[in-house]
Amino acid sequence: MNWRAPYSPPPPERKLRKRKEMHIPVMTIRTRKFIGTIALLVLVVVWSLLGMTVAQTPWLANSGLLQAIFYVVAGIGWVLPAMPIISWMSKPDA
Repeated sequence: MNWRAPYSPPPPERKLRKRKEMHIPVMTIRTRKFIGTIALLVLVVVWSLLGMTVAQTPWLANSGLLQAIFYVVAGIGWVLPAMPIISWMSKPDA
């Protein structure tokens, strides 16, 4: 039976979706940011605990110059492992 009015346009054709259109992203940017935030928090906690442990070693605790160098390197050093995590977090969705 024809349920259309006499001058209405024909119904749209059903298009088959391509395989790429059916792909659902496994991880959205929101999920990556959540996981990355947790990873950064873990990194900072572990980095600081390791830094405190190394700072208390006798060979470092006895030298003021070595302590200054160590604290500068330890203070800035966490950025290097954090950079790949942050770049992974900020990738746009496909």
